Amino acid sequence: MTTTRVIMSNPWHKISKADRDDNKMELSEMVAKVARKELREDKFTRDQCLGQMRDWLAKNEDVQDVRMDDAFLLRFLRAKKFSVPMAQQLMLKYLNLKTIFPSMTTNLDFLSSPMKEIFANGYLYVSPIRDQHGRRVILARAENFNPHIWSSSTQAKAHFIALETLLEDPENQVLGFTHICDMYGISTAHVTIWRPVDFGRILKYGEQSWPARHKAIHGINVPSTVKFVLDFARRTVSNKMKERFTVYSSLSEFHKKCDPACLPKELGGTIPMAEMIQWWMREMATKRDIVIALDKMKILSDRGIIKKHDKNYNVSLSAVHADMKAHMDSVAGSFRKLEVD
Repeated sequence: MTTTRVIMSNPWHKISKADRDDNKMELSEMVAKVARKELREDKFTRDQCLGQMRDWLAKNEDVQDVRMDDAFLLRFLRAKKFSVPMAQQLMLKYLNLKTIFPSMTTNLDFLSSPMKEIFANGYLYVSPIRDQHGRRVILARAENFNPHIWSSSTQAKAHFIALETLLEDPENQVLGFTHICDMYGISTAHVTIWRPVDFGRILKYGEQSWPARHKAIHGINVPSTVKFVLDFARRTVSNKMKERFTVYSSLSEFHKKCDPACLPKELGGTIPMAEMIQWWMREMATKRDIVIALDKMKILSDRGIIKKHDKNYNVSLSAVHADMKAHMDSVAGSFRKLEVD
C-alpha cells in the first residue's frame, strides 16, 4: 500500500523517451520551474551567458574544435548555476580530464569491446523511469562486473559513457542524477583492480571536472568488509557530496528514500532488470554518434585552469595510497573468511 501511494504521488513517473527530438531543447514547465529556483535560469540569463561562452571560446587559443551548440554549453552553465567564469573553468577542467585519464574518458563507444559486454551483462544501466525528484537513476551492480577479465579503466568508462549519453538531454542537466551502487557480490578482486592513487584521483577530478549534478548516491547491500572503501571515497570528495552519500542496511530502509517505481524488479520495482538493460542499450544507441564525436574536442594547454588547493582534499595522494594499502590485506582476509564460512 505504501509503495502504491509513493508511485501515484510521483509527478515524474513516466518512461523516459530515448528517441526525443535532439533539436528540441526547451524545458518542460516542471523542469523550467526547477531551473529557475535552483539555477537562477531564465531566457534572458540563458541567452546572455551562452553568448559570453561562445565569445570566450572563439577567442581561446588553448582549445580546439569545441562544440558551441546550446545543449553542450548549457551543461557547464547549469552545473555552475550560470556563473560564466566558473562554467569556463569547468569546461577547461573537463577537457583536461580527458588528457589525464584518456583510457577512461575517451573512445566512449558503448558498442566497442569490452564495453558492449559490460553493458549487456548489466553492470551499469539507467532506469527508464525517473525518481520522485525527476532525476534519471544510474544503477551499478558489482556482481555483474567481472574484475578478473575487465579492468578499472573499463569500469570507469562505463560511467562516463552513461553520463555523456544522459547529458545530451537538457532536463537531465537541470534535474541531475541519482546513483545507486548495489554492492551485492563484491569481492576482493573488485577492490584490488584499482590502484588507490587512481581511485582517489578519479573521484576527486570526476566531481570537480564533469558537468553533472550528482544529487544523491545510495549504497545498498554493502558488506562490512568494504565499508572502508566508502570511507575512503568520502575523504576524496567535497563536504556537499559527503552529505549526499548514504549507505542503507536494508531495502525497506532504502525504499523510504527512493521511489521503488524507478528500480528494477530485483530491487523492489516492477520492471525486470533485463528489460531495463535493453531500454538503456537502445537509449545509448540514439546518442552513440554524438558521444563518440566528443573526442574531436581538444585542450592544447592547461594554462587557463586556475589551480588552487582544495580544502576538502587534505589527505595527500601518497598518504592515501599508504593508508589504503594497509587495508588491502585486512579486507582480503575478511573476504577469504566469508568464502570459507
